[in-house]
Amino acid sequence: MLYEDKRNFFRMMVNAEVQLTLIDSEAGRQIDGVCRDLSATGMAIEIDEPLEMNVTLKVKVASSNNSVPSLDALCKVIRSTSLESGEYLLGVEIIEMN
Repeated sequence: MLYEDKRNFFRMMVNAEVQLTLIDSEAGRQIDGVCRDLSATGMAIEIDEPLEMNVTLKVKVASSNNSVPSLDALCKVIRSTSLESGEYLLGVEIIEMN
């Protein structure tokens, strides 16, 4: 049996700390989270509060290596799922990379 991945890009497991800055509703508010995985078009981010669908935010993943730049992206929330741990898993679409 062949496994057919419907995604256009493979996801890379990251588990890196991220800082989210809301652009829309509560502009400037910051939330800390963990980027669980990353692809060329999106990310899965775990945070401790829910966010509305279609909220625009800046996502910053600091680099732990001086030779690798930090990742800064403008993203849109496309999914928010409640986890058993009481945290929330966001699916975000990357709109623009900086």
